[in-house]
Amino acid sequence: MFDNTPVLGRTESAQLATNKVLRNTYALLGLTMIPTVIGAFIGMSLNFAFVQQHPFVFAIGAMAVMFGMFAAISANRNSSMGVVLLLGLTFLMGLLLGPILQHALHLNNGAQIVGLAAGGTGIILLTLASIASTSKKDFSFMGKFLLVGIVLLIVASLANIFLQIPAMALALSAIGVILFSGFILYDVSRIVNGGETNYVMATLGLYLSIYNLFTSLLHLLMGLMGGND
Repeated sequence: MFDNTPVLGRTESAQLATNKVLRNTYALLGLTMIPTVIGAFIGMSLNFAFVQQHPFVFAIGAMAVMFGMFAAISANRNSSMGVVLLLGLTFLMGLLLGPILQHALHLNNGAQIVGLAAGGTGIILLTLASIASTSKKDFSFMGKFLLVGIVLLIVASLANIFLQIPAMALALSAIGVILFSGFILYDVSRIVNGGETNYVMATLGLYLSIYNLFTSLLHLLMGLMGGND
């Protein structure tokens, strides 16, 4: 007979490590909501006239800053500086919510739309995170599809800044909801199955999925329900 105690010990140790990453990710994710909300409140009081006048330049500039922050967080992912940089990033992301929240809250049912978008995001997050955690199914196969999807979505969104086609904007928002829902499933699955062992990077990925899901859902609801009457 073979003694499988060492194997069982390694399996149990790996499971404990995975659970720790998952707990730390959810705890840090909750913490990131604080600077996001603060940034959003500040953003709603700012003048974003430049964004309206030069939307393409602003979009490219914002993307450059974000990718720079992503690189800095990745480089410091094993230190407390990584957490500080992540919280700084979420504050900036909150600021960037300013224009869309200003627009939404100027609608006669804007508060309802924002509430529905936030509630819908929460329901989708809890549902998909539960599926990924309880099923233990590996959704890593979705990675390439999601990567291609996000690249195409970014290109199409930048193009529509010039085209200004309302139906296209609505379609892109709907695709964004589907795509970022897929990213949540993918992100949580990677943590559960040991594909991501650093909680700072796990939080970053999950935060971006949730953030973009919320903005996509908000744009979609404004297009379908928004009105100034």
